[in-house]
Amino acid sequence: MDMTTSIVDHTFRKDVRRCFDEQAYAIPARWLYDRRGSELFEDITELPEYYPTRTETGLLLDHGSDFASAIGKGRAVIEFGSGSSVKTPHLLRAIDPAAYVPIDISGEFLEHSAAMLQDDFPDLPVHPVEADFMRRVQLPDAVAELPKLGFFPGSTIGNMIARSSVDLLRSMRETLGIGSQLLIGMDRVKDRQVLLDAYDDSAGVTAQFSLNLLDRINRELDGDIPVGKFRHVAVWNDDYARVEIYLEAQDDVTFSIDGTSHSLAAGQRIHIENSHKFGLRDARLMLRAGGWTPLEDWSDERDYFTLILAEAHPYKHAP
Repeated sequence: MDMTTSIVDHTFRKDVRRCFDEQAYAIPARWLYDRRGSELFEDITELPEYYPTRTETGLLLDHGSDFASAIGKGRAVIEFGSGSSVKTPHLLRAIDPAAYVPIDISGEFLEHSAAMLQDDFPDLPVHPVEADFMRRVQLPDAVAELPKLGFFPGSTIGNMIARSSVDLLRSMRETLGIGSQLLIGMDRVKDRQVLLDAYDDSAGVTAQFSLNLLDRINRELDGDIPVGKFRHVAVWNDDYARVEIYLEAQDDVTFSIDGTSHSLAAGQRIHIENSHKFGLRDARLMLRAGGWTPLEDWSDERDYFTLILAEAHPYKHAP
């Protein structure tokens, strides 16, 4: 379903209503990525403070021959949450795949980015799939018999709590099958200020990205939230090793969503995103919990970011 059409995703409505009706004051981060949100996130990746994209791209460029040796040719590359697929060409050029399947929840954005990538790789079969990759995805018949490589860059895994991350890794395993590989990006724990700057940039683009969620609620759920009375807040939670993102009411506000009235007091926050950071041992443990056996990893010289290649081996019983 195209999230930018007048057809409202029922899960989006359910999650937003739970936030306010049950006073949970939290909305899953995946709803940040409508078409406008996806465009703003691409702008974020080019900001000087936002190191993850530059660092991961550098790893993809520097280790192409390593990927070719470890992955081999002829796999179908399945990218979960493909977005603009801006990093993908570096991987495709390195490993000579048999097909490419981008999966994204934003249909219109997916079609545009898939078409652009097809122009760059005219001989590569491209099969875009509009779906929520948090669940098992039915892949196109054209790649059913091909060996598969899952691609999950950007440390998107860090947006989820540990239980959800492991559940996602398990659903990826079900989507791709035994013997498949997964190349996944993991952002590392580092200096606190470096992290906060990356999620609260001086130009305010990340703030626009966060506030766009309220615009989306107004547009798709008949809301009248006074967006200008909220601000973007980023904090580091050391206990959970994560950056937490909130929308904070700057004044007492009253608004309606779907005809139901709600109020927030000045200073009250809505939790909209987490970005967990990982030690390398933590990352490997999480992959194993999700059914993936780490094979190799590549990090930049500052240990800011790591790409890990893992494989779905058959489950073993005790011990």
